Amino acid sequence: MAKEPEQTEYNFKREMLAALPNLRAFAISLIRSRDRADDLVQDTIMKAWAKQDSYQPGTNMRAWLVTILRNEFYSQIRKSGREVQDTDGAYTARLSVPPEQHGSVDLQDFRSALAKLPDDQREAILLIGASGFAYEEAAEICGCPVGTIKSRVSRARIRLQELLGIENENEFGPDAQTTAATGTASSSIR
Repeated sequence: MAKEPEQTEYNFKREMLAALPNLRAFAISLIRSRDRADDLVQDTIMKAWAKQDSYQPGTNMRAWLVTILRNEFYSQIRKSGREVQDTDGAYTARLSVPPEQHGSVDLQDFRSALAKLPDDQREAILLIGASGFAYEEAAEICGCPVGTIKSRVSRARIRLQELLGIENENEFGPDAQTTAATGTASSSIR
């Protein structure tokens, strides 16, 4: 009985190795680059080995591996669409960020203004804005009608704008001088 796991592992490995030439040919047909195709086959084999318990012996190993390879190929394509090739560092050299101290000061100002709100307004805006509860959930937590929560949040937002001296949403994010110096676009909160 102790030899069955070894025999199963051996059969799995043998079947997987037998499928490698077909896998490689399929990968080359997808990518058209032998090096990248070999990398894709290697990724496929690693995933298959890690998930060998999900393979059902007696089924088509080649089809199972091709499915893994195909899924990995499309995952890599999706991922590469979100990545930027920057081998010479030119793109990175142009990147800059505003200094952190402005955000730290803004956060201190916000905390101070938040502390000045009445308890019911502070609770409502924290439940909705910071904790992400729906108005209905916040109303249930506070034991009041949904309209009351909406009113408290609205009054809290207006009061925070007054306390922080904010007249419109364009005043969020880096100021014009910082934006010009770093070459970044001003962000706005909607």
